[in-house]
Amino acid sequence: MPPTLASLVHHSALKLTVRAGEDRLDVPVRWAHASELADPVPYMEGGELLLITALKLDAEDPEAMRRYVRRLVGAGVVGLGFAVGVHYEDIPEALVAAAQGEGLPLLGVPRRTPFLAISKAVSAAIAAERYRAVTAGFAAQRELTKQTLSDGPEGLLGALAGQVDGWAALYDASGAVVAVAPEWAERRAGRLTADIERLRDRPAPASAVVGGEDRVELHSLGTGRRARAALAVGTAAALGTAERYAVHSAIALLTLTTERSRSLHAAEQRIGAAVLRMLLAGECDHARAVAQDLYGELLDAPFRLILAESASASAARARVEGARVEGAVVTVGTPGTASTAGTVEGVAGSAGAAAVSRAVHGVGEAGRAVGVDPRADLLGQLVEVVEAAAARAGEAVLVVPDGERLVVLAVDGGAVVAACGEFAIELETSRVVGRDALSVASDSGPVEEEELVVGLSAPAGPIAAAAAYKQAEQALSVARRRGRCLVEHEELAAGSVLPLLGDDAVRAFADSLLRPLREHDATGRGDLVASLRAWLSRHGQWDAAAADLGVHRHTLRYRMRRVEEILGRSLDDPDVRMELWLALKATAAAGE
Repeated sequence: MPPTLASLVHHSALKLTVRAGEDRLDVPVRWAHASELADPVPYMEGGELLLITALKLDAEDPEAMRRYVRRLVGAGVVGLGFAVGVHYEDIPEALVAAAQGEGLPLLGVPRRTPFLAISKAVSAAIAAERYRAVTAGFAAQRELTKQTLSDGPEGLLGALAGQVDGWAALYDASGAVVAVAPEWAERRAGRLTADIERLRDRPAPASAVVGGEDRVELHSLGTGRRARAALAVGTAAALGTAERYAVHSAIALLTLTTERSRSLHAAEQRIGAAVLRMLLAGECDHARAVAQDLYGELLDAPFRLILAESASASAARARVEGARVEGAVVTVGTPGTASTAGTVEGVAGSAGAAAVSRAVHGVGEAGRAVGVDPRADLLGQLVEVVEAAAARAGEAVLVVPDGERLVVLAVDGGAVVAACGEFAIELETSRVVGRDALSVASDSGPVEEEELVVGLSAPAGPIAAAAAYKQAEQALSVARRRGRCLVEHEELAAGSVLPLLGDDAVRAFADSLLRPLREHDATGRGDLVASLRAWLSRHGQWDAAAADLGVHRHTLRYRMRRVEEILGRSLDDPDVRMELWLALKATAAAGE
């Protein structure tokens, strides 16, 4: 405890006597200061014991003393010490009455007690209190460290709650309660989600104090620009020095446990990339041998493979796919190549080979707290959503970021897959609701909206990881083409291929294929496009197709020969018939 007027009165060497304010001696004393100024108030900070001999005071004037004492009380002076036997043989009654009237403690200082002795006693008591606080702080730090090493964050919170005589709670980046101590405080901690979210939006490190049933301090945790977690400490009153040391120690320890070092994080990602590479190559036993402890349930139970991609990468892939539709040749790795990248590409399949190679060889950094912001780093947000969901549910998850693409292996039906779906829904909603606001023009032009597309494979076992990757790649491609945030591969099997024909590149291919027939029809020499559509829809049945057109079957046969001559293709080839039918459907979907 800091020194008080009562402790000074009970100090055997000082021999102080109480002349007024006996009921206010428990007030802490910040310092003892001697001043003979008639008005020392401009030099007071509050909390002082003022020591005087009344050299320049008319201490026997009641009105002057009332004004003097009233100003001292207004300045926060906690006590007045009067030197007896120096200028006055006793404390004048006018001063005693004024002190009693204002409730200011008035102490008599005997002539043999120098003011310096009182100042030294106050200083020694303050130093002893600070030493006790520092010692208690170091003891708290040792105890918190011990509990953290033995029981993790839960043990630390329990020890911290005991140190501050209150409660403590740990939150993840989304504002969800991860742990709380004691258990009775769980309800109180749960009410602070909105305050944690506001704290998260401020640059780290950040802190705040909120009221309610308790006085609660909130502190962000993490060394980056955005907080990765938060600590709440609830107490009945403001923290003392020792309690403050304990809280600061807890912040440091929790930061160490929630914000891993860059080298450790990079090492874990390299292990994850190696495990992914083994799974894609069908080497499940090797993957288990390397990382069974890290990703055990992923290597034994059904999982989902999730691919996420940012807008710039999606646009580039869309151009490649468009070139492929137009007839461009895209070269990818094949099985059996000498390089590791080629092996992975061959196992994953030609459609996503280059992407898999980049995903398992390059390792990027994730950042940004949860909470969808369409203008922020959405891949970074998704990483934190995935990691937070896995931590809360105690699930194993494998995350391999690579620049503008992210590969995730998550337990089928688990919290991570659900969190990805919720993130996509929230992002989709934010795009619709906030599109107008995000496009408001500023002096530098319109605000750009970040885009993200996600493909989700069907449930698969470790032996089918390569097939799951290909499924996720296909779902990602469909999400990109349809302008959706997330598509599951199972949707593709249950849906229709026709919506896929709405792509600009597909329509361009269809227009190019059918253009010679339309140019022929434009001369008025026949209706080849309609005849081709009728013949294909009737599976090459001449009589039925001719009846649909209202022409003789010989006329239809002639028109089909003309189609073959103009296109330079044989309608006996099933691939040609398929391409022509899809071209007709694509142009019909475009309203042509």
